[in-house]
Amino acid sequence: MGIYQNLTNINVDIDLKKNETILKEVFKDANDIIFRNMKVGQHKKLNILIFYVDGMTTKDSISEYAIQTLMESINLESLKKDSGKELQNEILNSNIAITELGTVQTLQECVDKALSGETILFIETCSKAVWLSSRGWQIRGIQEPAAETLIRGARDGFIETMKVNITLIRRRIRDPKLKVKYMQVGRRSKTDITLLYIEDIVNKTVLDEVEKRINNIDIEAVLESSYIEELIEDDTYSPFPQIENTERPDAAASALLEGRVVIAVDNTPTVLMAPATFISFMQSSEDYYERWMLSCLIRMIRYIALPIVMLLPALYVAVVQFHPNMLPTQLALYVAASRANVPFPPYFEALLMELVMELVREASIRITTPVGSTIGLVSGLVIGSASVEAGLITPIAVIIVALTGLASFAIPSYNFSTSLRMIRFGFIVIASFFGLFGISIGLCILIIHLCTLKSFGVPYLTPMTHFVERRSDLKDTVIRPKIYNLVRKPAYLQVEKEKGK
Repeated sequence: MGIYQNLTNINVDIDLKKNETILKEVFKDANDIIFRNMKVGQHKKLNILIFYVDGMTTKDSISEYAIQTLMESINLESLKKDSGKELQNEILNSNIAITELGTVQTLQECVDKALSGETILFIETCSKAVWLSSRGWQIRGIQEPAAETLIRGARDGFIETMKVNITLIRRRIRDPKLKVKYMQVGRRSKTDITLLYIEDIVNKTVLDEVEKRINNIDIEAVLESSYIEELIEDDTYSPFPQIENTERPDAAASALLEGRVVIAVDNTPTVLMAPATFISFMQSSEDYYERWMLSCLIRMIRYIALPIVMLLPALYVAVVQFHPNMLPTQLALYVAASRANVPFPPYFEALLMELVMELVREASIRITTPVGSTIGLVSGLVIGSASVEAGLITPIAVIIVALTGLASFAIPSYNFSTSLRMIRFGFIVIASFFGLFGISIGLCILIIHLCTLKSFGVPYLTPMTHFVERRSDLKDTVIRPKIYNLVRKPAYLQVEKEKGK
């Protein structure tokens, strides 16, 4: 372990045995690390050491294209004796049929390259090692994201291999201005991270802030993009997500064309998009694939579902427990009659049913996909019916909870929908103590919080509550305008020279 920590200060030695000894000590008890000594060149007089990780490289390409070429093309007699630099250049300029190769100076660089799937060649008399691009492992095929299915639109989705994901985006944006910047995060995992942005569209202030926050991350390992999301968002104590995520390449491409930054993390199919606003979480890619009138109707339904998800159970508790006189006479009599034999107060009834529904929802997620949705639906029906028959809850409470659960599925973003469901429990508790007055106070606190929340300097409620330079920003909010009216990007995402126009 001590050697490994100091590898940055150890250069590649011209003595192959010394390099091998140090690396074998570093990878002690790691049986998937392969070392192989060979003689190459036209007369097989050149000693080399091959170093790679088994299972992360394509052995056939290395043996067929690299080693075979070295055996046939290197002519030691034409080189000066013990000229390591000339020998290194001879190898780099040989006819090796590999697209990417280069040199590394330190053993730490050799280790990092090997653990990324590259093959390292240590060459006798050379003070640098040559690395050959040889990454190759089993990858999952491209499929439609299960959590973001659409009626109309592309059926491909991101996978766990970052380079494939970048390719899926480049297929949609064939513009040389689309830039790809590589970074690494994680002291042990050394996870590859990519920033994607369109150079002449992106807001440079947002881009610099994203890059700065990622560079400031100090963590052992990054196993999923959610690690990055939590570490770079503005307010980790807010229940609302401040960074969008998606598994759809078309959604990521759309974000880039708006001037946003896309963050792709290796080993996960979920990419991040920043900055994010309240409005962006209420929009879906499919909004722009259907006719504009239909999309407007769907968006209006979502905004109607929004208060239902947050407030309907709390309103039920407040009205039944504190303000029954607000109900029509017939409905008030029905509610009173149905509650005559129910042992629980309205707030406990609502909380109990909400917890049961969350339990059913969580169980259906963990069960095999074809069976999970069926079990979730049947469980909800059976539990609700049995509870009413047993006199534990009222029929209207079942209707309220079912309608609330149904409305939560109308919110296109899973993270945003989960946040609203969490806030719903807070409103139920407030309503149980203070009725409609408590709900009003809770709404005021919530709105104040949303007004102060930002995503990489962009106000969360933009453009609804913050002044922007173009009123046209409001046109793509609750309604979706025609495509030819969407030629301009949102003002809060534009570069300075465009704002001055």
